[in-house]
Amino acid sequence: MAGREHVRVAVIGSGFGGLGAAVRLRREGITDFVVLERADSVGGTWRDNSYPGCACDVPSHLYSFSFAPNPEWPRVFSGQGHIRAYLEKVADVFGIRPHLRFGAEVKRMEWDGRRLRWDIETAAGEFSADMVVSATGPLSDPKVPDVPGLETFPGEVFHSARWNHDYDLRGKRVAVIGTGASAIQIVPAIQPLVSGLTLFQRTPAWVMPRVDRAISGVERAVHRKLPFTTQARRGLLWGIRELQVQAFTKHPNQLGLVEKLAKANIAKSIKDPALKAKLTPDYRIGCKRILLSSAYYPALARPNVDVVASGLSEIRGSTLVAADGSTAEVDAIVFGTGFHVTDMPIADRVVGVNGRTLAESWGESGMESLRGAAVAGFPNWMTVIGPNTGLGNSSMILMIESQLNYMADYLRQLDVLGGKVALDARSSAVHRWNRRVQDRMERTVWNTGGCVSWYLDERGRNTTVWPGTTSEFRRATRRVDLAEYDVLRAPGPQQHNSQQDNSQQDNSLENKASRDVDEVAA
Repeated sequence: MAGREHVRVAVIGSGFGGLGAAVRLRREGITDFVVLERADSVGGTWRDNSYPGCACDVPSHLYSFSFAPNPEWPRVFSGQGHIRAYLEKVADVFGIRPHLRFGAEVKRMEWDGRRLRWDIETAAGEFSADMVVSATGPLSDPKVPDVPGLETFPGEVFHSARWNHDYDLRGKRVAVIGTGASAIQIVPAIQPLVSGLTLFQRTPAWVMPRVDRAISGVERAVHRKLPFTTQARRGLLWGIRELQVQAFTKHPNQLGLVEKLAKANIAKSIKDPALKAKLTPDYRIGCKRILLSSAYYPALARPNVDVVASGLSEIRGSTLVAADGSTAEVDAIVFGTGFHVTDMPIADRVVGVNGRTLAESWGESGMESLRGAAVAGFPNWMTVIGPNTGLGNSSMILMIESQLNYMADYLRQLDVLGGKVALDARSSAVHRWNRRVQDRMERTVWNTGGCVSWYLDERGRNTTVWPGTTSEFRRATRRVDLAEYDVLRAPGPQQHNSQQDNSQQDNSLENKASRDVDEVAA
């Protein structure tokens, strides 16, 4: 179609995953690509989440790219503004700006089996690409519960990821819905400003102290002059978390000591026995993500805060009604209710082989992919931060960089195969990989800890977290194994021979793939 821009690679999203993919493409010598971003700037979730108190719960030197160390992090746990500035700098330093297309929200992308390409419709025009790297991320589309009567509420309503900075909370009666990672930062940030704060808590979270501090000028100077010290600091932070993984994945009973420390953290700030009982979880620590805050419990103990140990069930005008029947009159509602993680909206917009959307492909069994990247029936399409790549205790940047290794080798394999070619993950390889992942998941704290978390889909299946170390995942994604893929070529004389070769090699390649998965997932 006239006016359609064709590129070798289209990257969707410009958060850590999308910018990381763009940098890696340039480092591989590939410059024929675009980064399609629906907003007007880079940053992803660190652009969208600008609520009061927003900060990362992973130390800054670990929550940054290994190829772009930042000796100037101001704090051990940096705030949203500093992380967003870091991503803007990455875009500048690595020459990504010319590849960015802002205001280009993807409306639909469809696989063209005849031309072996993806046709992409966006709000900023049409594109086509030999390969798509979807880096929209699981924390990009806010989830707001369907509460009866919400449309009748006369006050202000917004989600934590869509904070209304024009609305002044000072002196207002505010309800915060949810007790996740966002809510525990919002509550202490706004508590001194509001006349009354009501926290609707469906399930209490385990919260550990956040040992944060400013990084001194001397430390930053050392990191600038001796870059290896930055890498050493990052390596130490990584190693500690690698050693912790087995307690989450194989031996949840080892978390008992951590649970005692978390209870002591509650007791330190909460003296009211009734409030202490409300805030103490009845599930094993680690089943939900362990949250970090030294200000959350002290804020809840303040006289202008009320904790309702029940979820929001109904809204009657300006009155919020909890499931236990208690009520609260408020002027504003802040939803800290998370994101569409196990039902990513982008899945409805991706149309693969035979006209099936990604959502339809995942409809029966839930999200699953090959090595967190490829999906059967969606050739030359891969995700960054795909199914079962999340972490419960470490930095997602480690997982992203592993997936970028896989992306780079994917493109190399296409070059080696030559001509107009595509790779389509075999269903047998996808199912085998996910069966192994789910088998390992059965003994993890996320599946045995007695909680219902956002890690689980509506079937109770954990399609979110990786049940191993980041080192294991790095090994699993170090290269693309063609045994796990069908090779597709554009219609022509070579097509029959290619299919025949695949058929003849099928048994031996499948056996090889099985051994590889067994080795990685053992």
